Formats: sequence, structure tokens, C-alpha cells
Amino acid sequence: MDVLIVAAAIALLAGPVLALIALISIRQLESKVGASRVQELTGRVYALEQLVKQLATREVPPAENSTPTPEEVPQAKSPLPSPVETHPATPPAPSDVVVSPGVSAAPKPVPGAPQRSSPDLESVIGGRWLNRIGIVALLIAVSYFLKLAFDNNWIGPTGRVAIGILLGAIMLPWSHWLHGRSYTYFSEGIAALGEATLFLSVWAGCQYYSLYSRSAGFAAMIAVTLAMAAIAIGRNSQGIAVMSLLGGLLAPILASSGKDEQVLLFTYLFLLGAGALVMVAKNQWNSLVPIAFIGTQLYFWGWYNQFFHRGTPLERTVAFASLFFLLYSYLPVRKAIEGIAFQKVDTLVVLLSEFAYSGALFVLLWPDDKWPLTLLFVTLAAAHVAVARFVPAPKPGPSATARLLFAGLALTYITLAIPVRFEGQWITLSFAVEGAILVWTGFRTVSNFLRQAGYFLLAVSALRLLFLPPDGGAFFLNARFAAYAVVIACFGVALGAARSHRANIEGRERSEIGLLGVAINVYAMIALSLEFWDYFGKVSTGMDATLARHLSLSILWTGYATALIIFGVQNKSALTRWQGLALFGLVVGKVFLYDLSFLERAYRILSFLVLGAVLLSVSFFYQRRLARERVE
Repeated sequence: MDVLIVAAAIALLAGPVLALIALISIRQLESKVGASRVQELTGRVYALEQLVKQLATREVPPAENSTPTPEEVPQAKSPLPSPVETHPATPPAPSDVVVSPGVSAAPKPVPGAPQRSSPDLESVIGGRWLNRIGIVALLIAVSYFLKLAFDNNWIGPTGRVAIGILLGAIMLPWSHWLHGRSYTYFSEGIAALGEATLFLSVWAGCQYYSLYSRSAGFAAMIAVTLAMAAIAIGRNSQGIAVMSLLGGLLAPILASSGKDEQVLLFTYLFLLGAGALVMVAKNQWNSLVPIAFIGTQLYFWGWYNQFFHRGTPLERTVAFASLFFLLYSYLPVRKAIEGIAFQKVDTLVVLLSEFAYSGALFVLLWPDDKWPLTLLFVTLAAAHVAVARFVPAPKPGPSATARLLFAGLALTYITLAIPVRFEGQWITLSFAVEGAILVWTGFRTVSNFLRQAGYFLLAVSALRLLFLPPDGGAFFLNARFAAYAVVIACFGVALGAARSHRANIEGRERSEIGLLGVAINVYAMIALSLEFWDYFGKVSTGMDATLARHLSLSILWTGYATALIIFGVQNKSALTRWQGLALFGLVVGKVFLYDLSFLERAYRILSFLVLGAVLLSVSFFYQRRLARERVE
């Protein structure tokens, strides 16, 4: 409780103290600038006098219908006094002023005028650090004084809330006053402090002291949010707009009753997000979109974790999730159709929104409502195809990124529709397909951001498949092998896209591409080994199942290693050849350490016979290759 009181006191007192510091700093700045301004104006007046003198002494052109003789034209004299008489002080030299017809004279910088320079360490410590420390010290002192007053009940709850609301309300016009005098930095700080003071005071009144209802407090917080939004639009300030949005996102927490109020909460979040998007469309404040989206998702999943159960109206929850998805998809879709440049934040919001919505549909509809989930994915695929078709013809740049991105999302959803209907491993598959599409799109649009996002999703899908594999079944005809095949195919798509755009690969990305090639063989070996292990564990071979399994693995790995080496030699790929040699090392270790001890004599002989024959063949193959290289 003491901590809350101290925090409240700091919030109440920080405004006047900071404003006082701002005012003092402003006055000091004005006093410093005054002298240099006088000298500058003196130089400008002198330049103007020089210009008038030159114009006055210039010959007057004759009239159109008369041709006066030179004697008829009187010599013009300057009506102005000499600059030497007007300014006893030594003026700038005439050579410092260059005057051309029709061009205003501009004086050179006056010698001796103060010039801006970077502050030294002494100025930073004495002028800034001590200033900040002094403010903190004053705030602590006054906070403890207010705490003493609160503890002794010198100021009651109503007075405390009233003081906070009054101070917060005063800070907003005060901020406007500072902004009108071009003190933008100070004005935004005062506005932020005023908003925080108002929110804290309103919260204390409805939750801490119970002076009024939570509904009244929530309405007051909405009013403060709207006021801050109006100030942001009026000042064209993105910083104040962000503060307004953050305040709006905090309002439901501060006024929460702890009960399930889904309709009120989600409706408020939808309206808040819509307001943020209106400001983004009008002022291009792109930072508001991810803030509003993340805040909405935090509330949605927080509500789901605390209140959702099978008795909750499912259709209503799916409808709200769909509304949020449509809301945050509107601006990216509009930009894509109009051919407006797609920034990184737009791509990020699209991907996050797609994942959040598909994830929400899965947790809400799986496994009891497979058909609605499948139909929704098919609908999403069709919608993304329609958006991709309306995007202008692909050209190198943002329009190509948008078109390929939406086309890739359509392919992802249509790819997932079938496995969703039968199995629940669609998350792994979606990550793999989406990752491959992002890598392919990133190479097509020369976007490293998309490629890195794709590599990340491919890594996530690989880990999910490794630790959460589907169940096996018939030999090669089961969900587990199909999942491995899809993931390996996605690795292959990404690797193929990389090889067709070698010129765009450099630095760390070369290592990432190399890992893709290794991952293809590793996951292929895992998938095949699992199939052989299950098959020889179930089929009667006339020998112990464990022995049959190990013998089959030894033969499988030996054959795969041989294939890798042959492929690597033919394609001149050292990486592939080294993978084959590493797999041979694994087979040798297994045969000598396990097969020699546990296999029966006949199978032990067979294992060693196969391994020895293959190793000799590979050795002969390498020797012949080296001989050819020497001849060449």
C-alpha cells in the first residue's frame, strides 16, 4: 500500500516540477539567444541600407514615349543617411554583403556571435545529470510528505482522487500552451504525465477507494483516451497517439471486475483497434497497428485461458476472432490492391494476424468441429487467391511482395485443409509450408526479411516434428511418414529457391542454406529409419525382432551413405560427400560397438560382410577419382 501511495504522489507532483524546469530552461535559452539576435538584426539592417543606396544611385530608365537627353535626367540621390552616420559602431565590411538584382541581401554570420557546440563532460554532468538527480530528489521528498499526509489522514480519499484528477486535467492545457510556443518535447512529456495521472486517479477512485462504480471509472478512462487521441490528431503527434492507445489498452485492466464480460471487452477492443487504424490511415502512424494488434491478442488469449469453456457460446467467440482478423487485415489488403509500398511492419502484421487467427480457429474447433474448421480454411484460401488476383501485375518491389505473399498464404490454407480434416498435426505442416513459401517469396522479391522469417518457421516445424511426431502405421502409408515427406519437400523448395538465386546469398545466409541441405538428409534418414524399425518389429522374419531391426538399420544407413557419396561426386558437392562419410562413420561405430556384441553369429557375419564390401567399393571409388584428378 505504501508503494502505491508513493507512486501516486510521484505521478501527482511530477507535472508541476517538470513544467517548472521546462519554463526555467526556456527562459535561460531566450536570454542566451537574445544577444546574438541583436547582432544578426544589425547586420541585416546594414545590408538593407546598402541595397537601398545602390538602387537609389542607379539611373532611372526613360519613359516609353519620350527620349530625354542625359542632361534632362537628374542624378538621383539617396534620401537615406550614410550608414557610417547611422551606426557609429564599426559595421561589417561592404565586401561581406553581395547584392544581386532581385535577390535579397543576406549577411554573413557576425563575428563573435555564439556558435553551437557539443557539450563537454562537465556541462553534461553539471547541467543535465545534476538536474535529473535534483528532480528525482524533489519528487521523493514531496512524495514522502504526501505519504505522511495520507497516513495521518490530513487528506482524505476524496481529496486525494480530486487532487490527482485536477492536476492531470491541468497538465493537458499546460501541454498545449507549451506546444504553441514550439516546445514540442516538453509538451509531449507533460501530456503523457497528465494522462498517467488521470488514469491513476480514476483507477484509485473506482478500485482502490470505491468512491464510484467501475462502470463510471471505465467511462472516464474512455473519455481520457478520446481526449488524448484528439490532442494527437490536432498536434499531428505520433507519440501522443501511442500514449493514447496504450491508455486505451490499459483501461479494461484498470476497471476490471474479475468477471466474464466477453461482449463488452471484445466490442471495446474492436472499436479501439478501429480508431487506431483510422489514425494510421490518416496520418501514416504505422507504429499504432502492431501495438493495437498485440494488445488485442493478449486480451483475447487471456480471456480464453481464464473464462472459455465448452459452455461458452462457440459461435460468438469465433465471430469475434474473425472480426479481429478482418480488422487488422484491412489496411494490408487495401495497400496491396492499391499497389502501395509494403513495409516490413505490414508484412509482419499480416503474418502475425494469419497465425493468430488460424491458431484461434484450431483451439476453438479442434477436434469436435473438423468440418467447420476445414471449410473455414478453404474459405480463407479462396479469399487470399482473390486478393492476390486484384493486386497489380507483379513488378520488382512491394507489389510483387504483396502478391506473392497472399498467393503463398492461399496455398498454405488449401494445403492444410485436407490434413486438418483427418489429423491434428496441421500446425507443423502449416509452419513448414509457410516457411518454404516465405523463403521462395523472399528470393523472388529480394527481401532478406521474408527469407529469415521463412528459415525461422522451417526450424520451428522441424523441431515440432522431431519432438511431437504423428503416429505411425502401415509401411510408408501413414501420417508420420507423410509429415516427414511434407517437411522434407519444404526444405527442398527453400533450397531450390536459394540455388536459383545464388547471387543474392552472402554472409550468414550461406550457412543457413547449408543447414537446409543437411536437414534434408537428416530428416530423410529419420523418416526411413522409423519406417524400417516399425516394419521389422511387426513382420515375422524368423529372427528376433530387435535383431532384425538393428540389422535393417545397418543396411539402410550403409546404402544411404553410399548414395550420398555417389551423388556428391557426380554433382561436385563436397558437403554431400562429407555427409556420406559422416554417416559411414556412424554405421561403423554401430556395427563394431553394437552388432558385434548383440547380433547372432549369422547376422553378425552378414552385417560385417555388407559393411566391408561397401567400404571397399567406396574406397576404390575415391581412389579412382583421385587418379583421374591427377591425370587432368
